[in-house]
Parts: sequence; structure tokens; C-alpha cells
Amino acid sequence: MENMIQVIDIEKYYGYGGNLTKAIDRVSFNVRQGEFVSIMGKSGSGKTSLLNIIATIDVATAGHVIFEEKDITKFSDDEKADFRKNNIGFIFQDYNLIDTLTVKENICIPLIMNRIDRKIINKKADSVLQQLDIYDIKDKYPYQISGGQQQRCACARALINDSKYLFADEPTGALDAQSSVNLMEVFKIINDKFKTTILMVSHDAISASFSDRVLFLENGKIVYELLRGTKDNEQMLKEILIIQKV
Repeated sequence: MENMIQVIDIEKYYGYGGNLTKAIDRVSFNVRQGEFVSIMGKSGSGKTSLLNIIATIDVATAGHVIFEEKDITKFSDDEKADFRKNNIGFIFQDYNLIDTLTVKENICIPLIMNRIDRKIINKKADSVLQQLDIYDIKDKYPYQISGGQQQRCACARALINDSKYLFADEPTGALDAQSSVNLMEVFKIINDKFKTTILMVSHDAISASFSDRVLFLENGKIVYELLRGTKDNEQMLKEILIIQKV
């Protein structure tokens, strides 16, 4: 499969003068088309900083991020905003849903902002609602549904714009164990059915066990890479837990 994302010698410093902190230390890796990759590490390891740089939310101090042969580190702010709008869906721990809008209205926000025809919006919204099994709650408000259903809503909103890439930052952080598994099963549906390339930051071994590949970050460096190969989720989970203890 073709490499869709190339991360090349990324460095990130925070602070000034004698108070510089190196958050990311010459990180390089590729993500293939349709791959589901997780980045794991302890708090402060640099995983969220790395995700934000790849997603064009933050700026690298040095290095390059290349999407489909386009070096986005050279993009202007406007070009980055357009790239995000047209290519990337985001899912965060706190869902970022608007309580005064229904589930369906929340999902439609990206298309409304892009001034898409209302008939097309309704058709696409109904389709993604059905595929993520939340059509029956489309007229409810976020405060009327469970945390797991809210995250499915966030997934639907991220996908409605036909995003090629899904970036998730601790998406199961506020969910219980069963809801986390349910959400990861949704991620696998997104990955398999929509052929969406997924890059996820997580501290949760169970969530990461659904991935095709896990990168372990420590002090801003990739220290280990775990490939699924023929492993099932249980085998992946065991290996992740062993690596975390080393």
C-alpha cells in the first residue's frame, strides 16, 4: 500500500532561551493508505504534540510532514485550514458537541459551513447515521444520550465530509471499558468500510489493541513499534501490556 503520510525528522521545542523543553526528538515514520495506527506513551511523552503537528494544528520546530507528496509544513495558515477542512476529521476526548443542536444537526455542521446543498446534507447525514447505528437518536440532544453515543456522533461528524484521514486524541478517555470497546469497533468499521486512514493517540492498551500498528513514544522519541501481522486483539493487548512494563 502507498504511504499517505510521511513524518520526517520532526522536532518540537517549547519555551524560550534557557527554558527550552524538547517535546519531540527527530521522530520519523510513515502511515500507509487505510492503515490504523496508534501512538502510545506516558503523559508528557509528546504524543499529543506529535498528533497536532501532523494534523496541522501545531507547527514543528524542524522536520517535515508530507501528505500524498505535499509538504504541509510549507503551507500557509490559509492553506493548512483548507487542507484540514477538505481532508481531516477530528475526534477528541470531550466530543465538542453543541448541546442546543440535535445529534443530526451536530453531524451536519461541517457541510453547513461549506454551504453544501440541503438535500445533499440530509442524504449524507442519514447515510452516516445509519452506518454508525445512531439513526434512531438523530433527533435527540447530546445531553439526552450516553457518552458512547456522543462519541459515535462525533465520529459521524468527522466522516460526513468524506475525510480521508481521521485523527483521534484519547477518544476513549472519558468512556468506561465496554463503551471504549464499542467505540473501537466503530473505528474498525470506519477503517474497513470507509477505507479511512486513522491515527490515534491513546494511553489505553485495550483501545490500541484494535490498531494495525502501535508506536510507543518516550521522551519525544519512538522507542518501539508493534505490528499486528496475524495477531488477534487479545494477542495485541498482551504484547502492548508487556511493552508498557519494560
